[in-house]
Amino acid sequence: MSKSVKTALTGYLFISPWLIGLIGLTMWPILQSFYYSFTNYSLLDAAKWIGTANYHKIFTDDAMFVKSLTVTLLFVAVSVPLKLITALLVAMLLNKKVRGMSIYRTLIYIPSLIGTSIAVAILWKNIFGVDGFINTFLAFFGFQGKSWISNPDTALGTLILLMIWQFGSSMVIFLAGLKQISPDLYEASSVDGAGKWRQFFKITFPMLSPVILFNLVLQTIGSFQMFTQAFVITQGGPVNSTFVFAMYLYERAFSRFQMGYASALAWIFLLIIGAATAIIFISSKYWVFYETETEGRRK
Repeated sequence: MSKSVKTALTGYLFISPWLIGLIGLTMWPILQSFYYSFTNYSLLDAAKWIGTANYHKIFTDDAMFVKSLTVTLLFVAVSVPLKLITALLVAMLLNKKVRGMSIYRTLIYIPSLIGTSIAVAILWKNIFGVDGFINTFLAFFGFQGKSWISNPDTALGTLILLMIWQFGSSMVIFLAGLKQISPDLYEASSVDGAGKWRQFFKITFPMLSPVILFNLVLQTIGSFQMFTQAFVITQGGPVNSTFVFAMYLYERAFSRFQMGYASALAWIFLLIIGAATAIIFISSKYWVFYETETEGRRK
């Protein structure tokens, strides 16, 4: 056995735990779900092949598919830009040389350490409930509050606020990107008479655009998969105003035990997320600037 083969086998041996997990816990379930999407499968009985019947029903006779997808797209379209804008603004504020800034950064980042846990969802539910903090605060000034999570007009907005509130991870990434921008660029532009807004659009945004792309892709994919908040806080209500796609998939799979139908929904969802990600990458060539491109334009 040659040395190169031994080296390769040694490498595969060291990564074998990861490979076994990838194949057994990721790749095999993915292939199974693809097969089940063409079957009538309820977990209780053997899967029965029905071809594309599940997909045909989804696109022709499933009103909740359209409703849940609409709610999800609205959630993503509103929450992702607002979350990224908030994260960028806070990162720019924290990118200043102020005494004790490390403490401020830590305090602002703490909410994101909690993640999308059930505890946070319950906390949010209590804050926006009828007797929650928001209504108590409004009552102090003489205003009559309402149950924000029980109102179809505001229920989705409370979930969007929760998503925006957990901007810490995006903020840290933005902060790291801002620190890579040379202060000389701002000094030179100041000498030329550029103001703060011009510096932002001519220096900060172009230099930070690869980081913005990275955050945009991550947050878009994560927002599409939003489930815990809606499940705990609103249970998809009221009037299905927060019934996101992940909840609909969960209901089909674990409430109605329609695993074949749920698998078809999952694959459609995967294609939708993939299409959204592809659109972002295709559009990025018009607004993302890399340092090598910038230097080439200067020359």
